Amino acid sequence: MSETPKKPWNELVQWSQEHGLLAKRLYVVTSTPANGLSPVLDNLEPHVAYQTELEVAGVMFAAGPLASPDLQEWLGEGLFVYRAASMEEATAFAENDPMHSSGARRFSVREWMLNEGSFSVQLFYSGGRPKIV
Repeated sequence: MSETPKKPWNELVQWSQEHGLLAKRLYVVTSTPANGLSPVLDNLEPHVAYQTELEVAGVMFAAGPLASPDLQEWLGEGLFVYRAASMEEATAFAENDPMHSSGARRFSVREWMLNEGSFSVQLFYSGGRPKIV
């Protein structure tokens, strides 16, 4: 019987760096209702205010709600990606979110390594934002 191979995380990080991948370590928070949707709705405004503070501070990489599997409703779930120095710091950011500190949602944090993808910015010097037609 063969043993299932294992790959230490730090070895994968090193491999990614050696192979010219970005190897940017970020922290993904999955956030799910603890007691139904009502407590989530009650904490939505302070939660968004907190998330916006993290965004302005440069901590928030991305955040937003998750649709139900059938795409018909929002069940109160969310996903956030933090820039943090460590798992402990990312966990502290999540603990301080009013959604979590109030008990409306529970959360888990996992380190994520951003390796591939692209990002571009379009800047308009005059006339503001173009009209979408």
